[in-house]
Amino acid sequence: MLEIKNLTKTYGKIKAVDDLTLTIANGDIFGFIGHNGAGKTTTIKAVVGIHDFDSGEILINGISVKKDPMTCKKQTAYIPDNPDLYEFLTGIKYLNFVADIFDLSKTERTKNIEKYATELELKDDLRSPISSYSHGMKQKLAIISALIHKPRLLVLDEPFVGLDPKAAFTLKEYFKEMTKEGASIFFSTHGLEVAQKLCNKIAIIKNGKLLEAGETEEIIGKKSLEDVFLELTEEGKSS
Repeated sequence: MLEIKNLTKTYGKIKAVDDLTLTIANGDIFGFIGHNGAGKTTTIKAVVGIHDFDSGEILINGISVKKDPMTCKKQTAYIPDNPDLYEFLTGIKYLNFVADIFDLSKTERTKNIEKYATELELKDDLRSPISSYSHGMKQKLAIISALIHKPRLLVLDEPFVGLDPKAAFTLKEYFKEMTKEGASIFFSTHGLEVAQKLCNKIAIIKNGKLLEAGETEEIIGKKSLEDVFLELTEEGKSS
């Protein structure tokens, strides 16, 4: 579903992403792990078309992000770590704005908004201006807006930050439902325990370079993901 081939992105003399190659297949829940500044967000923003890149290729369902960005974006949803929403709108007006962009019918948008707003406990707040929302409420609204058009690829940057435990659990369930239907999830996280339990595949990046990628169970072996991460990034305690 998502192919990142030899991706390189520089800022001045700094290589934020250095010849990165990853493949996220249909049905994958793929965790992207690394320290702050490792290149995770730069990679994600390149995938969703926010950042240009110096060299390499990104394909979504076989289509180039550079050559045909609109077709790629129709199949994709992106949730940043700090959603930048139109705060002068009410929640429902924002969701209808997103639904208009993806040309959803009245029946489809009503059904999907009802489902996700009820399950994420935001339904009673949709008539309120977004400016009155807490960070967690904004995160829930961003999740609903990402899911209402049934994306084939869901890309998230630290998706569980700011969510209460119930909402975090619900989001994980959405991941599982989507991948059972053949969609793909690609997300960055500092939550190593969450990644270990949730992701069937992971990649670990440091200073823009890929250190390890593959099936979660194969990478971890008999260790924890935390142990493997600390060993690979040379931050663990010597023993």
